[in-house]
Amino acid sequence: MNEKEKYYLVKEKAVPEVLLKVIEAKRLIDSGKAITVQEATEQLGISRSSFYKYKDDIFPFHENNRGKTINIILQLDDEPGLLSNVLNEIARCKANILTIHQSIPIGGIASITIGMEMRPDTKSVDDIIAAIAGIHGVNTLKILGRE
Repeated sequence: MNEKEKYYLVKEKAVPEVLLKVIEAKRLIDSGKAITVQEATEQLGISRSSFYKYKDDIFPFHENNRGKTINIILQLDDEPGLLSNVLNEIARCKANILTIHQSIPIGGIASITIGMEMRPDTKSVDDIIAAIAGIHGVNTLKILGRE
């Protein structure tokens, strides 16, 4: 019989230092700065074996909130740089863009669908929608769905 995995929520001060360093090493490795496991563990003063032993068992609490997505559809004027302005605004709101689909503009209007991940530090959906809707050239904006 398989024993169920148990999970605990503990304050940071109760977590052993080695586990906090494993979390930091994972963050460094995932940062895209081409850092290796060896470099990350040396920088943080932990062994590679400790990293590998715990890396799949410890995660920052906010990662439980990840994965929530929102899909929107926009109608934009067919103007150079307008989609870039929309994407920059989404980035300023700290949402992670997952998908973009743009139709061929008809009658000077392009339809765009954007899927984005709401991260722990992402502004509220209302703030994102207001920011995008406030861009000159955005004609309509609708939320298609949330997950």
